[in-house]
Amino acid sequence: MELGRDSDTGGQVKYVVELARALSMMPGVYRVDLFTRQVSSPDVDWSYGEPTEMLTTSCIDGEGMGESGGAYIVRIPCGPRDKYLKKEALWPYLQEFVDGALGHILNMSKALGEQVGNGRPVLPYVIHGHYADAGDVAALLSGALNVPMVLTGHSLGRNKLEQLLKQGRMSKEEIDSTYKIMRRIEGEELALDASELVITSTRQEIDEQWGLYDGFDVKLEKVLRARARRGVSCHGRFMPRMVVIPPGMDFSNVIPEDIDGDGDGKDDIISLEGASPKSMPPIWAEVMRFLTNPHKPMILALSRPDPKKNITTLVKAFGECRPLRELANLTLIMGNRDDIDEMSAGNASVLTTVLKLIDKYDLYGSVAFPKHHNQADVPEIYRLAAKMKGVFINPALVEPFGLTLIEAAAHGLPIVATKNGGPVDITTALNNGLLVDPHDQNAIADALLKLVADKNLWQECRRNGLRNIHLYSWPEHCRTYLTRIAGCRLRNPRWLKDTPADAGADEEELLEDSMDAQDLSLRLSIDGEKNSLCINEPLSSDPQDQVQKIMNKIKQSSALPPSMSSVSEGGKNATEAAGSVVNKNPLLRRRRRLFVIAVDCYQDDGRASKKMLQVIQEVFRAVRSDSQMSKISGFALSTAMPLSETLQLLQLGKIQATDFDALICGSGSEVYYPGTSHCIDAEGKLRPDQDYLLHISHRWSHDGARQTIAKLMVAQDGSGDVVEQDVASSNEHCVSFLIKDTKKVKTIDEMRERLRMRGLRCHIMYCRNSTRLQVVPLLASRSQALRYLFVRWGLSVGNMYLITGEHGDTDQEEMLSGLHKTVILRGVAEKGSEELLRSSGSYHRTDVVPSESPLVSYTAGDLKADEIMRALKQVSKTSSGM
Repeated sequence: MELGRDSDTGGQVKYVVELARALSMMPGVYRVDLFTRQVSSPDVDWSYGEPTEMLTTSCIDGEGMGESGGAYIVRIPCGPRDKYLKKEALWPYLQEFVDGALGHILNMSKALGEQVGNGRPVLPYVIHGHYADAGDVAALLSGALNVPMVLTGHSLGRNKLEQLLKQGRMSKEEIDSTYKIMRRIEGEELALDASELVITSTRQEIDEQWGLYDGFDVKLEKVLRARARRGVSCHGRFMPRMVVIPPGMDFSNVIPEDIDGDGDGKDDIISLEGASPKSMPPIWAEVMRFLTNPHKPMILALSRPDPKKNITTLVKAFGECRPLRELANLTLIMGNRDDIDEMSAGNASVLTTVLKLIDKYDLYGSVAFPKHHNQADVPEIYRLAAKMKGVFINPALVEPFGLTLIEAAAHGLPIVATKNGGPVDITTALNNGLLVDPHDQNAIADALLKLVADKNLWQECRRNGLRNIHLYSWPEHCRTYLTRIAGCRLRNPRWLKDTPADAGADEEELLEDSMDAQDLSLRLSIDGEKNSLCINEPLSSDPQDQVQKIMNKIKQSSALPPSMSSVSEGGKNATEAAGSVVNKNPLLRRRRRLFVIAVDCYQDDGRASKKMLQVIQEVFRAVRSDSQMSKISGFALSTAMPLSETLQLLQLGKIQATDFDALICGSGSEVYYPGTSHCIDAEGKLRPDQDYLLHISHRWSHDGARQTIAKLMVAQDGSGDVVEQDVASSNEHCVSFLIKDTKKVKTIDEMRERLRMRGLRCHIMYCRNSTRLQVVPLLASRSQALRYLFVRWGLSVGNMYLITGEHGDTDQEEMLSGLHKTVILRGVAEKGSEELLRSSGSYHRTDVVPSESPLVSYTAGDLKADEIMRALKQVSKTSSGM
């Protein structure tokens, strides 16, 4: 691992790789796939372009499980194939990553099913997102596969924004431009919407960092969990469960020095002076060449030169404290560099400032700042600092956890650390150091001086750290981790398995904590007074007993032991479930291409315009005019209209509904298959895909959404409601409202914020030329409906062609990126609902949709079949050469 290569290669990289390795070695875990972006660029090592890399083989109950088991890095291409992109530039390409990862998961589930699943697909047990962007990806994958999601934030955008604003060096606009911070925050909110479980490193992260988010409230989470246990309806409201599991560390290569002694460094000085350069680790010589007196105690800081790591304040503290300068040396391990001018602006600025401060305070001979080190050198650096009776410091503005603090403690170093974040819990557990305000350089200097000067205190902190370090081992972390995820709901698609009827009760029990919820009120604003309920007894129970119940239930329906990566599920075929669509759709299964028409052309009153019919007819003509393009191809129509209006529109244009393989109606709330006889009821009416309805029902309450939206959409000027329910456009999984006055409604951003604060997780959009507001389940949307067709019927997203306009409903933006090909028809949709999407200060369209993509082409403006075909061929040819 090239840790410290840039601001994106820090401790999180090491954490997730070691976690994958450690989990794969745990009994019961068959396979762990670690997804990341594939990069084939001359700027990085060739190995970053390898599609798959094995980290370790798997071993269950002491026996090898074959070549498919173990831990693997799986690299998914997205965005420009030949460029390494910083994380801030990845946001527009996340949908491509989702589609690529989904394809890998489905292929792997089929392969594992043939090997170890008795022929049945083996889906992941959970999908775990790390950091904001991967959390966003995991949310979409979880929704597409109906697999539980787990989230680890690592560092959080709202907290970073707060700290950067506190520094006063950048405006909010400059911060957003540099870090894409608003898109990052929305990614974290979306991840909270979908997560069953959020794993944090510290309690402080829950209370002071996640507590800043709209989508999490500690008190409401406890209330909702208590209601669920008591069988009281939550009206679709949900808060993810937050648990503290400190990260682990591999101690196999750690050999601390003997902790006996009084802290006098004379023996160490003699041993260093008498040693030949060849007998010392090379990094020791590299560090000591900077120092006039290398035998002084060493103050060690190890981090990349990122502004938030606060290295410049540390150098100021050292430079302005003469007693500290006389007593100790300062060693700064700031990543790797060849030329400062070639580094990113933020890192280059920090390094330049450090060099200027060294010159300002004349710290030559007292500060070491080597240009290069590798991962094997890091333990030796810790050893050197411990040998010199030194101190490790992490002065970051905010430290989500502080893995380097654990590493330092394992090597016998006392610590000084920021009081913001994970170090609070670490110092409490290890009792081996001091906390400081990272903005107070005098406090930093005083803490360092106290530890360096007081030999007894130094020795006590050293002993405490070594004595308690076992709390942070990987086996300990993995045992707790697996116990926690055993409580996640097993909600694989119904056509793959039949969930035991009594599973829900045990799963709800497992969600409970041993907390005392006796004083919680369980009444929500949506409840009637008669539904008020209070708890009169504690909710505590034995978590091991709860976990065992779930484990037993898994084993009853699985040929494999439970696995965080995959689990083999038995059960009835979907054809045996009452009301279910049969498990065969001959039309969709044999399609080589699917042309999806999603043009939002509406009149001022929200009715479909004749131009929508014209688009459908011209697309039909275009595709059918080319024998190669039309070969084994089908059509789908995606719209915000209900089925009844959609069929009326088609009838008006004398278009048969059976010309479409699929109709996606109600903003993705229903999917119909007009050409499949099994999807027509006894009265000859189309019946929606029942499996899809079950799929999207997760955390959905029609009444809860309807009543909450009605309350939120009351005009602030007292003029009454600004919306009224559109019953004709509503269905079981879609609540539709007519908008009376678009000037008085709130933006989608504002509505999401208010819904999240109330615990409602759903998909909300303005549509039909800003005449309707529609709310559908969290797992439903027009874009997710296309992924459902991929998962359900094997229609590869890469073989889908989306035909849309320049403007549309507020959910159109979500459909424009991904691995499908997109043709944008100029001039057909002159007005949409986009002005109601974002509030001022929000993220930008370019943070969601790539400004340029080989997967997108435009028509010249003429709505003609030959022009549409030209655009289709252009995007097909361009994307095939990627």
